[in-house]
Amino acid sequence: MSILVTGGAGYIGSHAVIDLLGAGEEVVILDNLSTGFDWAVQDAATLHVGDIADTDLLDGILRDHAVEAVIHFAGSIVVPESVSDPLKYYLNNTAKSRTLIERCVANGVRHFIFSSTAAVYGMLDISPATEDAALKPMSPYGRSKLMTEWMLQDVAAAHDMTYAALRYFNVAGADPKGRVGQSTANATHLIKVACQTALGQRSHIEVFGDDYPTPDGTCIRDYIHVSDLAAAHTAALHYLRKGGDSLVANCGYGHGFSVRDVLGAVERAAGHSFEVRQAPRRPGDPASIVSDPSLIKRTLGWQPAHDELDKIVAHALAWEKRLGERNR
Repeated sequence: MSILVTGGAGYIGSHAVIDLLGAGEEVVILDNLSTGFDWAVQDAATLHVGDIADTDLLDGILRDHAVEAVIHFAGSIVVPESVSDPLKYYLNNTAKSRTLIERCVANGVRHFIFSSTAAVYGMLDISPATEDAALKPMSPYGRSKLMTEWMLQDVAAAHDMTYAALRYFNVAGADPKGRVGQSTANATHLIKVACQTALGQRSHIEVFGDDYPTPDGTCIRDYIHVSDLAAAHTAALHYLRKGGDSLVANCGYGHGFSVRDVLGAVERAAGHSFEVRQAPRRPGDPASIVSDPSLIKRTLGWQPAHDELDKIVAHALAWEKRLGERNR
């Protein structure tokens, strides 16, 4: 029996693969390499290059590898892009997920773990956010992910499948051993962009909005180390295998940092300052998003190992240096 990881050559997926392999799992990856990299795939995993909407390819992988569970990372993730190109997001994140889920049902896959997002909450009325907070996504990205959560809920009620939808807060950092990290060109993640700026790969970094109702006027986010997030997926797999009920759970640390807090941490890690420019707000950006991770800790026994902003930033900066050397 094996685990299929869609998007397993990408940022979060490649870290999840490392964690799964470390737990002794047999891992198969399906990735179209649009934002992932074949060199990010560990030797012990099997890579198939292709699209999750290719039903013949999917059926062959699910059958030939006796896939027991799917961990689904493949999709598009840039909030502002989803506002300007919503149909791309409803195709990649919703329609193609429907195809994947359909083929999982047809091939008897028992468990499905979905890469969801805190963007399903939108502008939170309460903070920190619990899983029963109102779902009011502010962007097509958030809505496209919420639609997949709804599909999984309905499918699990109708078929012999259990699922976990993990709502990520802001994922950052890199593998502490330097094996993989955020490598996508033109990525918009704040910590990655700040690290690139600190290394002189960008001339400056922009802060989008300084008039939010937060202590320093910049957006507040709950940053979670990517390796801790990867471990949450392995924990979810073990939970479902043992007969656990389907689950929707936040993945965060339960406290937030502002954009300026993050920039300060990057400056500390780099040992110098860099140019920061003020820019207007971006559409679809809530002022503050912080998780309540009580449910995932209580239900899965998940405990983060890297809950320090300075550690997250240090790992991200080390990876950015390594990636720069690789790309020379």
